[in-house]
Amino acid sequence: MKVLIATEKPFAKVAVDGIRQEVEAAGYELALLEKYTDKEQLLDAVENVDAIIIRSDIIDEQVLDAAKELKIVVRAGAGYDNVDLEAATAHQVCVMNTPGQNSNAVAELAFGMMVMAVRNFYDGKAGTELKGKKLGIHAYGNVGRNVARIAKGFGMEIYAYDAYCPKDVMEKDGVIPLDSVQALYETCQIVSLHIPATPETKNSIDYDLVNRMPKSGVLVNTARKEVINEVDLLRLMHDRPDLKYVTDIMPVHHEEFASHYPGRYFSTPKKMGAQTAEANINAGIAAARQIVDFFQNGCEKFRVNKK
Repeated sequence: MKVLIATEKPFAKVAVDGIRQEVEAAGYELALLEKYTDKEQLLDAVENVDAIIIRSDIIDEQVLDAAKELKIVVRAGAGYDNVDLEAATAHQVCVMNTPGQNSNAVAELAFGMMVMAVRNFYDGKAGTELKGKKLGIHAYGNVGRNVARIAKGFGMEIYAYDAYCPKDVMEKDGVIPLDSVQALYETCQIVSLHIPATPETKNSIDYDLVNRMPKSGVLVNTARKEVINEVDLLRLMHDRPDLKYVTDIMPVHHEEFASHYPGRYFSTPKKMGAQTAEANINAGIAAARQIVDFFQNGCEKFRVNKK
């Protein structure tokens, strides 16, 4: 079996070494394609591989057509919208992610951004504290649960909405479940987004929803930029000068946000939620172990596409 690491943005060396150890211990061959600058390089590299580990790299129908021997793709991370799932299913390729491996890193970044926002981006003026504030967690998955854990240390009141998570799971964590997404935004001064980009969620964070937030609301996005209705949010920030928006995914309308709302808007230069040494290593090695388990035991526990 041949396993390819195809990463335009490479793993840390220690992560690659860990992946290599897992792959070669199983008797498989490891190939590397790092920092590639052209899709043709990827198409050439996938030609004779059985498995691929990726990060934010695009696996579309053209790549799948070129990968004649491919059986599995693992996205080292939680999101997998960079993989064409329908095309993968049509090519009989299993697609997996590595849920939970980056969760603490993303949650910590969310809190760094929250602190920065309520302290007025460290501009020298008096800000506010997170203690006693109502935090809304929009989607209570792996990242959301880590956000709740950290929020307890800050002394926040924690609320959550997730249509697919049982309320008793939240309650066991000391989180107050709410019955609707509208109630979450109406209740909480700070809302942290952790929803995936799906047909249902794209552009769902719109004028009406965010406008429900109390005065001096802060919206934190470490999820996906596609879930934000940017035109609506630009208009709302004009109408609501008390609102702040901080994001780990640079918007399409970044220049407009930055020029029109200085002191109320911040974006990282690239998606950095999972950009820690620990998360990098955890996700890469998890991906390698899942590939080995897939080939040796037929395990598809983390499969995200249909068979």
